[in-house]
Formats: sequence, structure tokens, C-alpha cells
Amino acid sequence: MAVVLRLVPRNKLAIFRHCSPLANKIYTRRSHHRIPAAIHFNPPQERTPETIKSDAHQLFDEMPEHNVKSATALIGHFAKQNRHGEAISCFLKMRLSDIKPNEYTFGTVIRSSVLLKDLHFGRQIHSYVKKVGLNSNVFVGSAVLDLYAKLSTIDYAIMAFYDIDEPNVVSYATLIHAYLKEGRFDEAEVVFRSMPERNVVSWNTMISGFGQSGKNEEAVNFFVEMLREGFTPSQSTYPCAVIAAANIGALGMGRSIHACAVKFLGNLGLFLANSLISFYAKCGCIEDSRLVFDKMPERNVVSWNALICGYAQNGQGKIAIETYERMKLTGVEPNGVTLLGLLLACNHAGLVDEAYKYFKTAKSEDLKAEHYACMIDLLSRNGRFVEAERFMNELPFDCGLGFWKALLGGCRVHSNAELGEVASRRILELDPRDVSSYVMLSNAHSAAGRWGDVSNVRQNMKEKGLVRIPGSSWVEIRSKIHVFVTGDKRHSNKDEIYMALGIFLEHSKGGQDSNFVTNFDLIYCIFIHD
Repeated sequence: MAVVLRLVPRNKLAIFRHCSPLANKIYTRRSHHRIPAAIHFNPPQERTPETIKSDAHQLFDEMPEHNVKSATALIGHFAKQNRHGEAISCFLKMRLSDIKPNEYTFGTVIRSSVLLKDLHFGRQIHSYVKKVGLNSNVFVGSAVLDLYAKLSTIDYAIMAFYDIDEPNVVSYATLIHAYLKEGRFDEAEVVFRSMPERNVVSWNTMISGFGQSGKNEEAVNFFVEMLREGFTPSQSTYPCAVIAAANIGALGMGRSIHACAVKFLGNLGLFLANSLISFYAKCGCIEDSRLVFDKMPERNVVSWNALICGYAQNGQGKIAIETYERMKLTGVEPNGVTLLGLLLACNHAGLVDEAYKYFKTAKSEDLKAEHYACMIDLLSRNGRFVEAERFMNELPFDCGLGFWKALLGGCRVHSNAELGEVASRRILELDPRDVSSYVMLSNAHSAAGRWGDVSNVRQNMKEKGLVRIPGSSWVEIRSKIHVFVTGDKRHSNKDEIYMALGIFLEHSKGGQDSNFVTNFDLIYCIFIHD
């Protein structure tokens, strides 16, 4: 469903300070909307729905004045304390008392229904809002939009948006978020481009939304565009941009984002520093990860996990284990992610016995399916198939696809065709249309020299219409990312690239041309210039 938004002047920020659905906060408008001093609130406890309703009604009855201001203030107070059931009970009591709600009452109680995930009640309130003619109010309309964006379909969210007479920046950001959640990126960008005025929140919505959906290159481009348009990123902008840059291996761009954060923020903050540790590790610059880590004024378990996993991902398993031992000396309590990093480190270093030790000493609540899968991968890759089979048989749950894939991967490394055949049958039983499973099975047969079986697997894939997703690689040149796939014909410099590749192939075959360096330098200069 394409969206073309009407562009009319908006007074966006007139009511923005009173309600921010995206920030999960509710504000009352005036300071005199206060709860009377005579009413006391007990700390929230575990109570039944009947008790909640009774307590809310009692507090409502004890109010010295029964009017829309006092009732809305009481509802808002409950909402701020995350006592949303009582907020809704007060709203119902308010209606029984024949007190007509205003826009702030509706906005607050709709927000409570969102947090309680009560779409049915939210729709009832929406019907009432329409009846009294407040669905065009920006405060109420934004709350209704948020309700449908989070609990219903995008179509209802669009209708709620068009009901608002003057949508503000929050209304636009909520609709953009709804489109992004549905994976409708083009329409999200149409809404974003049609905003009469943007702020940092709207830019953050685009950067984080695209990044979290795997559109990392677009997320980085939005960050660059944000800077070019003169917006100063906030503390929450940088981690999203850094993570997106890490996912595409854009080292130069990530360094620029890091420098920008130092310039505008000074103090990077814990969340951003943790993101930078992971970023540099993913780009293979583990020394820079350690530098960021060492400069942090405070660290938490996420900081240590990022460094441990970074060392593990870069093949420095023993240093990862040493980092873990340092972490324990500081008194930081490890968690499930720490254990995963340790198992990965042991996997890279071939430290099977050490991995067993860490696995057996871990807390039971920290052990998840991925930890068991990592142990099976570790055992099978090190050729300890008897232990791997026994480990799988003793699992406290049924083996999923990932477990059999881990076992099959080890069989391919060690050419264990018999066990690989068992693993492959189970994989195809669990997911007959999983392309990667067929590819792994084909590789396992290939490693064992069973070319007839390789041909059968590929023929089976062809008959089922399964197509292997081509692998991709990328290189960053002057902060621009160039992405390639096998047999790529779409790149603007494809002629120069294939010419350089031909020279490399000729040189590698032993026919060393004395003009090799000169020819390559010429091609490289053309590529860089273009």
C-alpha cells in the first residue's frame, strides 16, 4: 500500500512535551493537576484484578474534588508508577461518575492499554474517542496510532494517522516505526521525506530501524545525511550507527563515527563504548577494541563480554580466557554471553577440556540452547564424535536444526561420511527446504570424495527449485563500501576489476610478467579515480 502524505504547515511541538508514545512516558499538562495531599498511595504489591479494581475505586472515591482534572491526575499518577490496571479502573470509575474525559485522559489510558497489550480495550476507547470527536486531536490521535502500530496492523495505524488534523513529529515517527516493523522500507522513507520538519528523534528512528532490519548500508547513509543536514546526533544515535557500520565491516566509516562522537559528546558513555569495542573487533582491529576498553572510566559485564568475544572472534582464544580471568578478579559476575564467548574462544584454540570445565561450572540458568550447540560444534570440529553423540543424547531438550548442522560441519572437516549421512538425514527431515543444509551436505560428500552423492544432492536441489544464495564480500575504499557477489556484472568498475583479476590469475600461474606491478598500478589508479 503506497502512501503519499499531504504536506501542510504543522504546529508540531505545541503538545509534544505532554506526550511521547515512543519514549514510553506520560506527562500531565499543568502543575495544578496534582493528587490531593489527603490521598496516600501504598507501594505496588502483587494483587488480584479484583483487589486492583477495589483499591483504585477507593482512591477515586476519597478525592476531595470529582472533576476531569483531578480524575486525570489520578489516572496519570497510576500510569507513571506502571500501575496501568489501576489507571484503567479509575477511568471506568470516572465514566460511572459521569465525568467527561478530556484529551489527556484519553491519551494516558490508551497508553496504559498499549503497555498492558490490551488491544480489545484500546479499540473500545478509540470508539469512544471517535464518538466525542477527539480522534483528530494530536495528543489522542498519536496515542491511538501507537496502539495500532504496536498491537494491530499497519492499515489501522495509517487510518489513525490520517485522522489527526495536525500530526506532529511524534506522530510521524510512530508511523515510520510501524512501517519499519513490517519491513516496508520504501514507504517508511516516503513518510520520512514528507515530514514538514525533522528532529533528532526522527533521524534516530530511521537509523535504528534500518540497522535492526539488516539494512546496514542504508542506516549508515542516513547517519551521514543527518550530519550533512546540520543535525547534531544524540547519545543514542551513535551506537545504532556504529553497529550498522560493524555489520558491513566499514572500518573507515566507523572510525569517522567514533571521531564524531568524541567531538560532539566528549564522554562516550557506557553503551557507545561497548558498541565500539564490538565494532573494532568485528573489523579485525582487536587492538583498537582493547584501547577503547582500557580508556573506559567504568565497565560492566557487557564491556567484558564484548572484549572476550572480540578476542575469540579474532582467533585469540588464550587471550580471551586470560581476559575472563581478569574479569573475575574485578568482581564482575559472568553471564550466559560470557560463557558463549569462552566456548567460542576454546573452539578457536582447540581447548576442548577447558571448554568442558567452563560449561560444567556455569550456572544452570545461564545455559541456553546456543551453549549446548557450541559444545557440539567444538567436539565435532575436534574429531571427538563419540563425545559429541553422547552429548546430544543427553540434551535436556530435542535437538534442533542447528545441532545437527554443527555435527555435520565437524563431519565435513574430518570426512566422517557415515555420521555425516545420519546428520544430513535428520537435517532434511527437520527442514526439507533449508538451502544451507543441502549445501553443507554437498560439501560433506565432496570432502569424503563421494562425487555421485554430491551430484544427487545438487539434482535434488534443482528439482525442488532451491537456489543457493550467493556469498558476498565487500571492500571499503575512501569510506565507500563496494559489495560484490560471485560473477558480479553490476559494479560500475567491473571491467577494471576483471582486468585486474586476470592479471592476478596469470601471475599466480607462474607466468610472471615484468610489467605486472606497472599494469596493476595503472588499473588501481583508474579504479580509485573513478
